[in-house]
Amino acid sequence: MCTYQTVTVELDGAAKGAAGWFTVTDGAVYVDHPYHACHEHTVNIDFTNPGDGPSARVAVELTEEAALALVAAIQQALAAAPPGLASGQGAA
Repeated sequence: MCTYQTVTVELDGAAKGAAGWFTVTDGAVYVDHPYHACHEHTVNIDFTNPGDGPSARVAVELTEEAALALVAAIQQALAAAPPGLASGQGAA
């Protein structure tokens, strides 16, 4: 069953797509049928820059377990770094 719920977030970063690197300004996370992954449903994450058109998009389709592992890995990496080191605002 699809949730039809999409969580969006403003982002500040970069991604590499088919046409090369682009600035990432937006993200979307939703649980739905995947386009490519061999599962009935996946956690789908889109990194986009709508201002650069449809080619400025990177999509990821993860199992629930993989998505939770990614969240934990991000939290662990940030906890191991000095606070503010990767901040867009500079070091605190």
